[in-house]
Amino acid sequence: MRSSGTALCGSVPAPIIELGRSALDLLLPPHCAACDARVATAGLLCASCFAATRFIGEPCCDRCGVAFSAQAEGGHARLCLDCETDPPLFRRARAALTYDEQGRRLILPFKHADRPELAHLLAPHMARAGAELLREADVLVPVPLHRRRLFARRYNQAALLALALGRLTGLAAIPDGLRRVRNTASLGQKTATERAQEIADAFAVRAGRADRLAGKAVVLIDDVMTSGATANACAAVLLDAGARSVDVLVAARVPSPRADSQEH
Repeated sequence: MRSSGTALCGSVPAPIIELGRSALDLLLPPHCAACDARVATAGLLCASCFAATRFIGEPCCDRCGVAFSAQAEGGHARLCLDCETDPPLFRRARAALTYDEQGRRLILPFKHADRPELAHLLAPHMARAGAELLREADVLVPVPLHRRRLFARRYNQAALLALALGRLTGLAAIPDGLRRVRNTASLGQKTATERAQEIADAFAVRAGRADRLAGKAVVLIDDVMTSGATANACAAVLLDAGARSVDVLVAARVPSPRADSQEH
């Protein structure tokens, strides 16, 4: 049964709602999500910030999604050296944009400065980058935060991205499908090997969620991917729980697996 407030909102004619939005924009003009420039609609990038953002497309590694500087870089297999010598457990990974200076202007406020609304800006770009993955997917599962970090931050940015993508695609999102069983140290200054060691056995499928994952094509959602250690550790527990396959879709990808990053 609808509440009276919902019924009242539903009875307001669309032109009146649009007029209210226009009045609000006059009082509080919308600004670019990355800078102070004015934009036509809230939640968008201005022309300058959009032009400065490096969106990832082809060519990239067919497995982990790291951007190539030239089509021939990945060879006939279209794989980076790391994926060729030590393939990850997940099937494919894709990212919307490069985690460079401009990328950090979008990701870091979303992650650390109480800007959850940026999920609605990032999700459409992720949907574009991961279109093939999403077409084959059954469910979306975000990388979890440890309860201490979730308490301090108040929201899990990966879960917000998963929910936003679910609304865009119609796919079911399971925001609590995984849990982080121990509070890992920051991975920012660690090597790829150290990252893998730090994150090992840090995740588990939440009790009561395994039946929703068994036999399903899962797309794991996160904000930033660096070496892929976090994604690989999550993929391991999802596959152990019976997932048919695990792909990875993130908002941003560092230019090189060995580059410094703020990945959690």
